[in-house]
Amino acid sequence: MGAKGKGKLLGALSFSAAMTNNSLNVVVLAAGQGKRMHSDLPKVLHPIAGKPMLAHVLDTARSLGASRIVVVIGHGGEHVREMLAATDFIWVRQEPQLGTGHAVLQAMPHLDAAADTLVLYGDVPLTRRDTLKRLIDAAGASGRLALLTAHLANPHGYGRIVRVAGAIRRIVEEKDADDAEKAIGEINTGILVAPTEALQRWLPALSNRNAQGEYYLTDIVAQAVADNLPVVAVHPTHNWETEGINSKVQLAALERIHQRNTADRLLDAGVTLADPARIDVRGDLRCGRDVMIDVGCVFEGQVELGDGVRVGPYAVLRDVTIGAATVVHPFCHLDGAAVGGNAVIGPFARLRPDTSLGDGVHIGNFVEIKNSTLGVSSKANHLSYVGDASLGDRVNVGAGTIVANYDGANKHRTIIEDDAHTGSNSVLVAPIIVGAGATIAAGSTVTAAVPAGTLTLARARAVTIPGWKRPIKRAK
Repeated sequence: MGAKGKGKLLGALSFSAAMTNNSLNVVVLAAGQGKRMHSDLPKVLHPIAGKPMLAHVLDTARSLGASRIVVVIGHGGEHVREMLAATDFIWVRQEPQLGTGHAVLQAMPHLDAAADTLVLYGDVPLTRRDTLKRLIDAAGASGRLALLTAHLANPHGYGRIVRVAGAIRRIVEEKDADDAEKAIGEINTGILVAPTEALQRWLPALSNRNAQGEYYLTDIVAQAVADNLPVVAVHPTHNWETEGINSKVQLAALERIHQRNTADRLLDAGVTLADPARIDVRGDLRCGRDVMIDVGCVFEGQVELGDGVRVGPYAVLRDVTIGAATVVHPFCHLDGAAVGGNAVIGPFARLRPDTSLGDGVHIGNFVEIKNSTLGVSSKANHLSYVGDASLGDRVNVGAGTIVANYDGANKHRTIIEDDAHTGSNSVLVAPIIVGAGATIAAGSTVTAAVPAGTLTLARARAVTIPGWKRPIKRAK
């Protein structure tokens, strides 16, 4: 959770953009180093569901329609900017890093003083839009300070919410708390909404006289109370919404939570999952009716599965569309491909970028297709490579056929017209055209155009040598 311990920063499917909210600033604190990650990669760039955790936070901020989004960076800041380059938010550096209050202070010159300010954390990636909307509504138009708080059975390490007669009076950090305060179960998550004009007064007045020698954002609560400004609390629907990431253990735990949430949404939409605990969606997965996904599958980028698609175990699909009633057998790798309906892929097939397969195509085991099109009902069922080729309808690619597309310097294209057949262990040396209805005999190496409707043999004559003796290994 965002304010665990010392008040420092801690550590879905993408949200769609909302209409601009002219009464909201968002400040995202993303300056933390993340020493416990034991990595050269800035903490906020470590991925959840295939994209940086900070990107999840920014997607959520965009979904709220904020008029201004300011990202406060520090450790590895230039790398963060390069990875998340965008034109709809402002980058601000916190140097040196003197605590969360100091971090928000760096953003103040860029905020609309007439709007409220929502503070988020770049390493708290799973906060739901609905929860933040309730927090914003709780702040309201009357200038209240709204805190996102949670109740934990074990609050150790978190800042505690101190109430008097039910009213929030202040927040005390773990290392500054006495025994009675440590017994409090309501904790501060660090996420809050405050009137910006009040922040302009409060932040410069913060003190670093505490156990950490830092400027805590949490100290604005006592200032709000002193100003007679109402302080209200909102609770998340799920406590994991406010969990931060400081280690690979926490990263893995939130990854599983995110993936289970995604699996539940798929199940609710009617998708059959063999095991909801064994699916990874690292992008946008869209499914039609009666889709079935077996265990261990990974979906990356933009993936669309038509009605009745079945995906076998341990398939990896990245940026692909699969037509209705197609079956993807186990252990296939599909990347940047479009597959028609009623097709059969695999097992152990590989479709590489710019592959387009028509309806009823069969791609079998240990077949690789790259930058090629296969027409309706064409087949390549066994141990073949088809690269930079255009195949018509009902073409049969024999076992072991190789379309040799590369001459060592340049790629060349092969055209195989409708109803052509290639025999087993054929090599087609591009550029070449195989005419409609032509047949290439097994074992042929073809370097010239094949006329339509003909049989082409291009192989050495078999020669048998009687009396030949196999060499005998010499004694040492």
